[in-house]
Parts: sequence; C-alpha cells; structure tokens
Amino acid sequence: MRTFEELIAEAEAVSVDGWDFSWLSGRATEERPSWGYQRLLAERLGRASAALDIQTGGGEVLAGAARLAAAKPVTGQPVAGQSAPGMPAPGMPAPGMPAAAQRGALPATMAATESWPPNVARATGLLHPLGVVVVADQDEPPLPFGDGAFDLVTSRHPVKAWWSEIARVLRPGGTYCAQHVGPASGFELVEYFLGPQPEARRARRPEDERAAARDAGLEVEDLRSERLRMEFLDIGAVVYFLRKVIWMVPGFTVAAHRDRLRELDALIRAEGPFVAHSARFLIEARKP
Repeated sequence: MRTFEELIAEAEAVSVDGWDFSWLSGRATEERPSWGYQRLLAERLGRASAALDIQTGGGEVLAGAARLAAAKPVTGQPVAGQSAPGMPAPGMPAPGMPAAAQRGALPATMAATESWPPNVARATGLLHPLGVVVVADQDEPPLPFGDGAFDLVTSRHPVKAWWSEIARVLRPGGTYCAQHVGPASGFELVEYFLGPQPEARRARRPEDERAAARDAGLEVEDLRSERLRMEFLDIGAVVYFLRKVIWMVPGFTVAAHRDRLRELDALIRAEGPFVAHSARFLIEARKP
C-alpha cells in the first residue's frame, strides 16, 4: 500500500462532481439492496406518460434506468452492479446504444430537478440528449411545476422528501417510487470522526416517512428496508467518500481531520478494511 501522504494527496486531487463513484472501484465496496432500485425505476418509467426525478444528482441513475428500459430486460433478471459506496448499479447494455433508443424508453414528458450547480451542468449534458428537461431547483418547496403534472415522481437518496409537494404535483392515481437513505447510515464512519450522535441516529426512520406520506394524503403501498455492509480498503477511499457525500461529516477537510485520518490509516493497515453499514429503504406511495 502507498504511504498515507500519497493516498491523501490523490484523494484530495480527484474531482467529486456528479454522482459517479467509479473512482472507488477496487478501494471500497457496498452491498446493494435486494430490490434493485434502478431496475424498478426503469420498469416504472416504462409505464408512465409524465415523470419527474427529484434531486437527480448528475443524472447518472436516471440515465442508467433509461438504458435499462431501452434494453427491455426481463423482469427479475439479475443485473450486474457496481460495488463502490453510493454508486448506482449501472445495469447498462452496450455503451454505444443510440440516444434515440433511450429517449423512446422514457415518458413523453420527463423532467428532473437538481440544486448543486456542478451537478445541474453534469445532468444537463447527460440527460438533455435523452429528452429530459433539467431544472435548477433549491430542493425546497414549492416544486417548479403545476398541480397534477406527473403520474410518476421518483428520487434516489433525496436529502429530504417534501411530501406535500410530491402529493401536489402527482395526478390522482400517480405514484412516488424512491429509494431513501435510512437511519444511522454509515454511522460507524460518521461517529469515528464526530463522536456519538444519538439524536441523528433517530432520524430518517422508514416509519416516520410512512406517517409523513400519509399525512400528505398518499397511500403507502410498499415499504422495505435493509442494512448493507460497506468496506473502505484504504484511507484515500475514506477521504474521497467524505468529500463527495458532504453531509456525512459536515465541513470535512483533510486539514481539520488529519490526525484522526492518520489513526484510521494505521487501523486499516493493521486490521484490514474499515467496516460500516449503510441503511436503505424503498418506498412507493400512491395518490388516491
């Protein structure tokens, strides 16, 4: 293994724009939820006439779902996924698939929102060729769309679900299908740097989201949750992950946490990968 300083310098230099975690290939792993969100997304998009993807990031998950839908995979067929933390399982057929085929697999009306300017630019470049309108939005109410505009609203790992707005933009009979981050996700890593976080551990509970969806007038039809093993194989992977997933350790910088990072580097070298557990839940809710 390279030295601590070499690994740190490399992880600090790499871009963290977008939501592609391929830099972590061979350096970190994360188990995938059994329901296969990107495959489910492709199936739901194939049945929708107007859809909205909230907090789309760099558009990678939506674009991957479009490729899956265009390839018309058999329902339930396993799709090879990637193993880096937070990376969308690609499920992508041949890289040269024409954009026209992917456009045809998406609803006639397809929009996506994103708040972070670098991701807005990235999503625009990736999704515009597929016919998706990318809207810069602050991820706070109100959504910039009229009442009943969509029969499908989706999101993968939203920072917050604004349930009243989701219900407002859904048509009667429309569905919200999303994969959310669950409680205490990756908290072994969070608490290594920040110490015990008892209040934060109680946030993002699936049952609370179910109640909030019901309060907004939606009927929750499916709710499943899993905890999944994550492994960080070197200190560079930890630095990259915390730079990219900025809400895990707010204000994270190498300079501010160098001593703790050096201790963690020594621990990984002596005992093997640092193990944490992500929490994910699938929620589907229908507007009566």
